[in-house]
Amino acid sequence: MNTSIKTDTYYKNRWSSLFLLCAAQFLVIMDTSIIGVALPAIKEELNYTQNGLQWIFNSYVVAFGSLLLLGGKLSDIYGARRIFIIGFWILLIASMIAGISSTSTHLNISRFLQGVGSALIAPSAMTLLMSTFTDPKELGKAFGFWGASAAAGGSAGVFLGGIITEWLDWRWVFFVNIPIAAFVLFFSKRYLQSGRTAIGNVDWVGAVLSTGGLISLVYAIVSAESNGWTSLATVGTFVLSVLLFMIFVRVQKNTKEPLLPLPIFKTTNLTAGNLITGLLAGAWIPLWFFVNLYLQQILGLNPFYSGIALLPMTITIMIIMVGLSGKLIQKFGFKQNLFVGLVVLTISLLLFSTATTSGKFMTDVLPASILGALGMSLAYIPATMASISGAKQEDAGLASGIVNTSYQVGSALGLALAVVLSGYKTNSALMQGVNETEALNAGFSYAFLFAALLSAIGGVLSIMKIKTAK
Repeated sequence: MNTSIKTDTYYKNRWSSLFLLCAAQFLVIMDTSIIGVALPAIKEELNYTQNGLQWIFNSYVVAFGSLLLLGGKLSDIYGARRIFIIGFWILLIASMIAGISSTSTHLNISRFLQGVGSALIAPSAMTLLMSTFTDPKELGKAFGFWGASAAAGGSAGVFLGGIITEWLDWRWVFFVNIPIAAFVLFFSKRYLQSGRTAIGNVDWVGAVLSTGGLISLVYAIVSAESNGWTSLATVGTFVLSVLLFMIFVRVQKNTKEPLLPLPIFKTTNLTAGNLITGLLAGAWIPLWFFVNLYLQQILGLNPFYSGIALLPMTITIMIIMVGLSGKLIQKFGFKQNLFVGLVVLTISLLLFSTATTSGKFMTDVLPASILGALGMSLAYIPATMASISGAKQEDAGLASGIVNTSYQVGSALGLALAVVLSGYKTNSALMQGVNETEALNAGFSYAFLFAALLSAIGGVLSIMKIKTAK
């Protein structure tokens, strides 16, 4: 009887629970975008190198991406609400630490912990959403709000980052998480169902190996410029990464309950879809990262106006993803939308690569940013659909977790490689006597060209490897 009463109560409060879950999605996405405008200010105060700035982003996405599958497994075994709450406590504490960081190392570690919290929050929130809304019509409506909250988080992050950095201090881009997290934690037990629990084992070894392999790989790429690509440190770190991934694959083959069941990659479109998703992320994140730097370090905009300058891009994403993507996919199919989106994104990146030190916002940034937002909006959902289109119903959750992981991993690797190439070109230009601003811009151009190459490869793969048009 008590269980029935509780169930009825949660059903009556399902829209309140949706508000909490959307707040969680908003916060997780905002944390990836809010730091962009603050990067130059953080660089100056904590003495980051130009190349080292990427760790503020990559520390977060490496943890987030490599631990998403573990977060989903923990949610299944111990209950979604419990893992959701634990994730928010970790995020809240990590945000406090980030805000008081006095060194780049402290900030990087706290960003990693924020990623850990988000990796627990995201899959458990999705589980709670799907278990709360069992009616297909209501579930569709709930997913609409869910998608809108993600887009809103991206837009709010850009805008708030500019306001906070300009009028308060960059530390508040982390402190702003605290009241939101506290609000969600306060109401979670009242409005969120506890979620089902299951008997099973957690593949902790697999989680450690995959995370260690990804961190080693990103670190090897990032440090290669200073240490040299053929240095013992670089080669040794690459070898360590390869060994960890090889052991991970072996463990997954021999474990009864692996973190990543390898046979799922035989599913139609899954491997190609995830590769394309990784390439999409590897192109999009450098665009977002280097446009922020171009606006402030080349055009000289302050953080507030830099945030305003990026709003058209984020608003475009929100409008198209929430209002048009579904209709376009219904009419043309996900394969066509994916291809067109990647082509448009490639054109945007090529335009950014031609921006000069005397560039203007209206001619060099706004058109390319709108095109980039259009390309990303057209490609993102179709890439996800392609990745899970052939999965069995019982594997849908796993397939969704894999594609989210692919996006985060692609983000980290794409940004790491783009930053290395940018740094190489900048240093080469400085050695040739080019002034610092021109040298920085030459490096940014290389980064945009590299991102355009990734996007173009993704477009070719979408035509050659995606098997079904819808």
